[in-house]
Amino acid sequence: MLEFIPANLLKKRFEVFGHFYSVILNSGEKIDCRSVLEIVTRQNKPPCVCSLLKASPDAIFIMMNPGSSKPLEEANNIISENLIHQLEVSLVPTKPDTTQYQVMRVMHFCGWHHVRVLNISDMRDPKSGNFVERFRDIERRTGFSAHSLFTDFRTVELRRKLNKKLDSPIVCAWGVSPDLDPLIETCLNAVPSAVRTAGLKKPNTVNKYFHPLPTMQKDKEKWVTNLVALIRSEADAVK
Repeated sequence: MLEFIPANLLKKRFEVFGHFYSVILNSGEKIDCRSVLEIVTRQNKPPCVCSLLKASPDAIFIMMNPGSSKPLEEANNIISENLIHQLEVSLVPTKPDTTQYQVMRVMHFCGWHHVRVLNISDMRDPKSGNFVERFRDIERRTGFSAHSLFTDFRTVELRRKLNKKLDSPIVCAWGVSPDLDPLIETCLNAVPSAVRTAGLKKPNTVNKYFHPLPTMQKDKEKWVTNLVALIRSEADAVK
C-alpha cells in the first residue's frame, strides 16, 4: 500500500483553481455550478493562472459533480440558460475538498504537475443523494440538460477542455450508482472513442468506475494505490 500523504502536506505542494458560475433557467431558478477545476504544483503554476485552461494537462479526471470545494474569491459569473454555450471561463483560487486531495495523491506518485477535473454534471452539491434528486427534478420540470458539459449544446467548450498531452489518460471516477446512467451515457457518447481512458472499474459492469472517496479510510488508501498501479502499468504498455 502506498503512503497516504496527509492533506496539510498536499496543500504545500499543490494549488487549485476553478471556474464557478451560476445559470439562470428560463423558469427563473438559479443553479450554482463549476465547469472545470485545475490542480497544479506550485512550482509549475504559470504567472497567469488562466493560461492553465489552454495548457495540456498530464491527465484529465471525470467525476460525478463538484463537491464541497468553494471559491476563495468572489466569482460573480451569471449566465442565462439560452447562452450557456457562450460561457466565458475564468479561474479563481479554490478551497480543495477531500476528493481533490485524493487526486493530488495520485499526482504525487505519478509525477504529474497538472491535472484537469471535469464532471458529468456542473451542478454543485456536496451530497450525492441530493444531487441525483436535483438533476432529475430540474431536467424533468424544465428540460434543462446543459448542466452537463458533455451535452451537444456545449460541444465547442468540451473540445477545448479535453485538450491534453499525447497518450495521457482520461481517468473515469464518477462512481457506481445506477442513478447516474443518463449522465454517464451522455459523457461517454461525447468523449472520442480513440482517447485513452483509465479508471478502477467495478467488476461485472460496463461503465461504473469507483469514486476517489469511499467511506472507509482503508478503501481510500486502496483507491490511490490501485489507481497508481493501473496508470503505471498502462503507461508502460504504450511505450
